[in-house]
Amino acid sequence: MEPSRILRSITQDGSFMATAMDSTQLVCVAQEIHRTSPVATAALGRLLTASSLMGNLLKKPGASITLKIKGGGPLGVVVAVADSRGRCRGYVENPKVQAPLRPDGKLDVGGVVGNDGALCVIRDFGEGEPYTGQVALVSGEIGEDIAAYYARSEQIPTVCGLGVLLDKADGEVLLAGGFLLQALPGADDAALARLEENVRRLDPVTTMLAKGMGIEDICRQALDGFAMEVLDTQETGYACPCSKERVIRAVCSLPAKELREMAEQDGKMEACCQYCGKTYVLTREELLDLAEKSGAKARGFVL
Repeated sequence: MEPSRILRSITQDGSFMATAMDSTQLVCVAQEIHRTSPVATAALGRLLTASSLMGNLLKKPGASITLKIKGGGPLGVVVAVADSRGRCRGYVENPKVQAPLRPDGKLDVGGVVGNDGALCVIRDFGEGEPYTGQVALVSGEIGEDIAAYYARSEQIPTVCGLGVLLDKADGEVLLAGGFLLQALPGADDAALARLEENVRRLDPVTTMLAKGMGIEDICRQALDGFAMEVLDTQETGYACPCSKERVIRAVCSLPAKELREMAEQDGKMEACCQYCGKTYVLTREELLDLAEKSGAKARGFVL
């Protein structure tokens, strides 16, 4: 399977920016890691795709964006984190949740996510305080909620299309993708009307991918009637930066007494990453060593 890719484009008259991605590979990885049910796969896949698209717009090395949805549905909290290259990771609180199909035969993402809650967006540029915005959920379908966030929190007219297509027989991911269409300050009423007409004619993103359209084709169709320029393309995927070193740094914040008790009572400590499922083990000896260092720091010594 080819790696997931993101493409950014802009109209030459400065009216609109269009970003599109084929996220099939990264959603497949997420499904394999979290062993999600079909409807949970669709929900997590949509949010991962959205985070990747939004993260890629940050463009500053080291920057990241976190999307967190808590809608009151049986899926629980859904989280996705992406960096400025669109590399992302995420999880759902209840990955095994099941739900009947909607009357139209589609997965009921909005039903399991719920719409009695909020979408929280945190942008961290690696310096200063992170920027946090929050909006009430519109539908829990995620694409509409992302568009509502941009409109309400950042006053940017936005269209967001997200989709995950699963095999009805075994629930495996067949296709996944998404796009963001955003008006820039140069967009006049005539340009906005033209874009609205284009959007009405667009097929769902997975339908376009199934027809063999690439991400550039999707952008060009969305911006039909405008001269479009490709800004860049980026290979991306599911990526988790967890490591034993990070676990150790987190454990070092615990009191020395607690570390010693853990070492003597349990003989070890296990930590499992909620994003990728990797398990890290600290042995009794490592815990006692960390307790000694923690105690020394508390007494004012530097080791």
